Amino acid sequence: MLELSILGFLAEEPLHGYELKERIKALSGHVRPVSDGALYPAITRLTTAGLLDQRTEPGASAAPRRILSLTEEGHAALLERLRRPKQTEITDQVRFNTLLAFLRHLPDPREQAAVLRRRLEFLDAPSSFFYREGEPVRAEEAGDLFRQGMLRVARATGAAERAWLAEAIELLDPAVVEGRAN
Repeated sequence: MLELSILGFLAEEPLHGYELKERIKALSGHVRPVSDGALYPAITRLTTAGLLDQRTEPGASAAPRRILSLTEEGHAALLERLRRPKQTEITDQVRFNTLLAFLRHLPDPREQAAVLRRRLEFLDAPSSFFYREGEPVRAEEAGDLFRQGMLRVARATGAAERAWLAEAIELLDPAVVEGRAN
């Protein structure tokens, strides 16, 4: 998700490394912090692959700064990642939120809706944090206050997310929703 964040933020505007790190940290750093030891090698990999361009500008009061920007190849790579996210980018909440943060860069609303439909299909599949005899355990069956709390919160947030996804899909691709109704 680090590379997707780098590509996504640089699609919006050129940034120097510190600004980029701060934006990534604001997006997911509270859950998955980004270190210099991860960020700068990722920048180097993307630059070597021709997805990023670097130029040096004089610093305001310090050393020169490296400004990073997206190349045409980098923009194409971002769009491809948004069109065809990995399954873990659909199923993992933090990864999906990162995907959502940049999905607006995908120019075709139908493609945006297709990504959202994948998430909705995942959320509609029966699941739980806990299983008994191969079946998902419901909050009412959890057996202890804390697991019950986890399951109730997950149920509520899942319902809210499913409702938003359905609304967004209808806005992005009303023909698909109408086709299901017929």
